[in-house]
Amino acid sequence: MGKPTGFLEYDRKNSRAEAPLKRIRHFQEFHTPLSEEQQKEQGARCMECGVPFCQSGMVLNGMVSGCPLNNLVPEWNDLVYSGNWAQAYNRLKKTNSFPEFTSRVCPAPCEAACTCGLNGDPVTIKENEYAIIEKAYETGKAGPRPPKLRTDKRIAVVGSGPAGLAAADQLNKRGHNVTVFEREDRVGGLLMYGIPNMKLEKHIIDRKIQVMKEEGISFITGADIGHNYKANRLKRDFDCIILACGASNPRDIQVPGRDAEGIYFAVDFLKATTKSLLNSGLEDGSYISARDKHVLVIGGGDTGNDCVGTAVRHGCASVTQLEMMPKLPAARTENNTWPEWPRTFKTDYGQEEAAALFGQDPRLYQTTVKEFVKDENGKVCKAVLVSLTSQRDPETGRMAMIPVEGSEKEITADLVLIAAGFLGAQTYAADAFGVELSEETNRTTDSRGYGTNIENIFVAGDMRRGQSLVVWAIREGREAAKQADTWLMGYTNLA
Repeated sequence: MGKPTGFLEYDRKNSRAEAPLKRIRHFQEFHTPLSEEQQKEQGARCMECGVPFCQSGMVLNGMVSGCPLNNLVPEWNDLVYSGNWAQAYNRLKKTNSFPEFTSRVCPAPCEAACTCGLNGDPVTIKENEYAIIEKAYETGKAGPRPPKLRTDKRIAVVGSGPAGLAAADQLNKRGHNVTVFEREDRVGGLLMYGIPNMKLEKHIIDRKIQVMKEEGISFITGADIGHNYKANRLKRDFDCIILACGASNPRDIQVPGRDAEGIYFAVDFLKATTKSLLNSGLEDGSYISARDKHVLVIGGGDTGNDCVGTAVRHGCASVTQLEMMPKLPAARTENNTWPEWPRTFKTDYGQEEAAALFGQDPRLYQTTVKEFVKDENGKVCKAVLVSLTSQRDPETGRMAMIPVEGSEKEITADLVLIAAGFLGAQTYAADAFGVELSEETNRTTDSRGYGTNIENIFVAGDMRRGQSLVVWAIREGREAAKQADTWLMGYTNLA
């Protein structure tokens, strides 16, 4: 422990965010990193406690506490404080394949479990991670490291999201010959088209993909296995296959008027914006525009917030975001004690921007849509909302959100974005390989963990566990790689 009294001497200091009304004029990341000296002070705040919950990745009361990757957080916090950036990078990369991604988009369950947060502010673990990886790129430490020896094994990874990339990265390090197949025109999966530029600029992905290419991994885009690319071709040409196709079936809302024009899934809205932004700076007009529209976002999670932030940047006339659940308390309650994930009220970047622009938080709690209203041309023009209350279902005994009779109200809405989560993987890729799926279209895990009903086909990420965090996808990819490597070689030395 480099600074035993650091947590007493230094206050938590975050990177400075650009003012909301200024940053909505562009689609770039908008935080200014701390100086090196300031970052060292933040590293000094780590207590290196005897039981580092920050790296535990435990499930407490149904919620994850600490890092699912079991990152060696106290070690590299101390190395940041001492200025040993090279060793900090080595320790960070031991468990995390892509700190350049997680340091930008992870909700940081590590910080929620930080011991400093028990009676104060937690350590800036996420920003320390950001400083380490960016310093590694600046100094050339994060450059390509191709394996010195190659095996004769050929592995196909289907899907280039964080799970597929993590599996490919690990198996390539082992010396296997890895090819990644991606159905879109760019590599990255949800990192590329599911997360807006404001959170993750796409040159950050391209930077890492270039390193992976120089390390020997091959990437084939436009290869939609089960549609324009034969699964049998992969079965013939590769020794084993890892499916990491994501959970891309969006959950729909079935209410009267759902067939109206102007109602889209959030994933289609975000993808179209990012693709147009990358192709032409939005000049080609080939995206779903929110300009001058009254936007209704259905869903209160991260994707819903991303829709709010994107709609504001388009120049929407207004934005309303619906959240079925009640507003969370400002502080932990007695039944939500540390180190559990804090179920407390938070305002994310998009909501902050909408509030700054329109004068109020866009969220309506305990509210859902009862009906969409069409105009004479069949386009959505209004939405009928209804309030919800929590009641116990007499049949199941579970609490459920029930519409409140007589609470209906009508709002103007000529662009509706459904951000209600995902139901599981699209089935056609799995069907093409003969892989059995559960009723929820997630892969049914067998006794072999990441295996499938076919001996040499493995599965990882959201396709296996359902919709989850980037950090979980990376963990899944690494674990699937270990299992595939063991099947290929009879043992594995992958971490």
